[in-house]
Amino acid sequence: MLIPFIFFSSDLVFDGRQGNYDESARPNPLSVYAKTKTDAEQLVLANPNHTVVRLSLNGGASRTGDRGFNEEMRRAWQAGKTLKLFVDEFRCPLPAIVTARAIWELVAQRKPGLYHLAGIQRLSRWQMGQFIAARWPQLNPRLEPAARKVYAGPPRPPDTSLNCAKIQKLLSFPLPGLGEWLVANPNEPF
Repeated sequence: MLIPFIFFSSDLVFDGRQGNYDESARPNPLSVYAKTKTDAEQLVLANPNHTVVRLSLNGGASRTGDRGFNEEMRRAWQAGKTLKLFVDEFRCPLPAIVTARAIWELVAQRKPGLYHLAGIQRLSRWQMGQFIAARWPQLNPRLEPAARKVYAGPPRPPDTSLNCAKIQKLLSFPLPGLGEWLVANPNEPF
């Protein structure tokens, strides 16, 4: 029995100049993290039995409460902080529980290769913050819109949204957008 090998990569392998990247798009990493992911993808895909899945942001509830982007936001609000979130940086977040379900279905189908797996909603950091703030009104969440140009760190890709049509054809369920999922699952930890 062949045990599948799946490598989790990132939407950050792209420079973010165009967005809506499909699997045929050429990576152009802007950071050491992204370059490391790109190099690892090549090694993994050299074996035709292996799979690379590029993910966007994943959110959910971790055991330690500090793993997901949503948990970072919640912790900041619990500390009384105001979050400055970019209005001009876009990704396609997906709840980790949906990611896990999709990966199990992919494994069961035994179709190795390169896949993109993300939410269907292209959202700015600002929009993500608004969805998550609505989930935690008791924390009195405070948000401020910001532009990427105020960020003093390494370059950030403006739009790493992923086209997930390839994997969607294999799944038994439609990939949701973050806003849609949060509304439909009010009792799921997030």
